[in-house]
Amino acid sequence: MYYPKQQQQARSGGRGGFGMLRLLPLVFFGLYMGYYYLSHREVVPVTGRKQLVDLSREQEAALGYQSYQEILQNERIVSTGDAPKMVQGIAKRLIHAVQQFPGADPGFEWEANVIESEQANAFALPGGKIAVYTGIFPVAANADGLAVVMGHEIAHAVARHGAERMAYQKLVQIGSMAAGVSVSDMSPEARQAVMGALGAGTKFGVLLPFSREHESEADEMGLYFAAAACFDPREAPKLWERMAALGGARPSEFASTHPSNERRIDDLNRWMPKALEIRAQYCSGQSAERQQ
Repeated sequence: MYYPKQQQQARSGGRGGFGMLRLLPLVFFGLYMGYYYLSHREVVPVTGRKQLVDLSREQEAALGYQSYQEILQNERIVSTGDAPKMVQGIAKRLIHAVQQFPGADPGFEWEANVIESEQANAFALPGGKIAVYTGIFPVAANADGLAVVMGHEIAHAVARHGAERMAYQKLVQIGSMAAGVSVSDMSPEARQAVMGALGAGTKFGVLLPFSREHESEADEMGLYFAAAACFDPREAPKLWERMAALGGARPSEFASTHPSNERRIDDLNRWMPKALEIRAQYCSGQSAERQQ
C-alpha cells in the first residue's frame, strides 16, 4: 500500500528527521535522580549548603591517599629549610582552627609537604594530605597569604568537593545514557545534534557553574579558617590582586572552572566583616605576634 511521505516517516519512527523522542528512559532517570539525591544528601560544614555525596569518608580518604603517594613519587619533596617549617606550622594552626567549627573536623590524618616546582599552586586531598608548590611562595608573599591559599585547599577537602564532583559526574553519565536511549529512533544526524546540544548544555549549564561554586565555597571557608587560625584575612583580596597581576590568557568566567579574579576579590571583601569577627572571637587572647 502507498503511504504519503509524511506518513512513511511517522511509521518508520521518523529516521529521516528528528523523529520520536522516547520519554520513558527520561522518566526513569528523573525518578532515579530524585531518589539518588534524597538518599545521599549531606550538609557542608560552615556554609550549610546541601550536597550530594555517595562515597564513604573511608573510600574518599583511600582515593586521596593513593593519589597523594603517586604524586609524591614523581615530584621532588623539599624536606629541609624554612619552606617546609613554614608550611607545616601554618597547616597545624589551620587544622586546629578547622576543629573549632561545628561539624567541620573530618578526623583526617593531616600531613603537609612542600614540592619543588614553578607552579603557583597547592592542593589538599581527602584524608588530609596537603602539598604546597614552591612557585606559590612569591605570590603568597607572606605567611598570611600562604595561610589563605592553604585554607582554601583544606576547605575543598573538608567540604568533600571531590566526592561531590564524582557523584554528579556519575549522574551526568547515567543521564547521557538515558538521553541516548530516548533519541535512538532519530536519524544519525538528529541524534548527533541532540546529544551535542545536551553535552554543551551539561558542560556550560551544570558542570562549569558547579565547579565555580566549589571554588567560591572554598574561598569563603578558607577565609574563615585562616581568620580563626589568627592569620590576617585582609591578605586574601591582596593575594588575588597579585594573582591577577601574573597575567596570561584566561578563559571567560562562563567557560572556566574558576570564578574570575575580580569576582573572587569582590566576594572576599563581602565576606571580610564576618572573617574579622571570627578572628576577633578566636584570637583576642593570642599574642600580638600571631595577630599581626
